Amino acid sequence: MSFHSKPITFVSHVQIKVQDMERSLKFYEEIIGFDILERTERTAKLTADGKTSILSLEQPEGVIPKQARTTGLYHFAILLPEKKDLANIVVHLVEKGIRLGASDHHVSEALYLDDPDGNGIEIYVDRDPSEWLWRGDQVAMVTEPLNFEQLLTYRTPEQPWSRLPAKTVMGHIHLHVSDLMKSEEFYVKGLGFEIVLRFGGQALFMSTGKYHHHIALNTWNGVGAPQPHENS
Repeated sequence: MSFHSKPITFVSHVQIKVQDMERSLKFYEEIIGFDILERTERTAKLTADGKTSILSLEQPEGVIPKQARTTGLYHFAILLPEKKDLANIVVHLVEKGIRLGASDHHVSEALYLDDPDGNGIEIYVDRDPSEWLWRGDQVAMVTEPLNFEQLLTYRTPEQPWSRLPAKTVMGHIHLHVSDLMKSEEFYVKGLGFEIVLRFGGQALFMSTGKYHHHIALNTWNGVGAPQPHENS
C-alpha cells in the first residue's frame, strides 16, 4: 500500500524561504541530490523524478535570517524508496563533511541535518508496515540510536550516491506550534487527519490511511511561541 498517493491525504510539497538562492541551490543539488525543475531569479522548484516538484525555494525581498523560538518549520522529511538509498547517502554526506544526527524510530530509520539557513531536514526510509507495532489506534514510535554498522551493509559501492532516486517523495512535515489543542482541532476536525501518537502534552503525530505520520506538531519552542517574521 502506498501512503503517499490518492486517496490518502498527505503533504506532497513543501516551500521554504532562503537567504541566498545560489548558496541554497548548491546545497540542495550537490549535497541532497535534487535537480532543478523550474527556476526564476528568486524561486526554484526542485524535483527528484524530473517531472514533479516536492520542494520549492523562495528568496523574498528583504529576507532576514531564521528566528529562534518561533512557530513554523521543525523539519520536512524526504522519504527514500529503499534502505540501500539511505546507506548510500550516509556515505555521501560523511564524505561531504555534513554534520548529521540519526535515529531509529522502529517504524523508520532517519538522518537529520540543516540546510544553510537552518531549515531542518530529515532523510529517512520506512520499515515495512508489517513491522510497525500498533496498540489500538496508536502506533509505537521511539527514538533510539541508529545502527550504522547494520545500515551500511545495504550500501552499493558500485552505485554510489549521486542523485535522489526518482521514487523519492515528501514523507512528512513536522511543525512548531503555539497551542497544541487548537492545532489538533484544526488538523483533525478541520482537515480530517487522525491522531496516531500522543507524546505527552508536547507533541502530536497525525496521518490518514494508518501511516505512522504525515504531519507532526510540537510545542518544544514554548507554549504561546510567536509567529516568525513573514520574511524570515
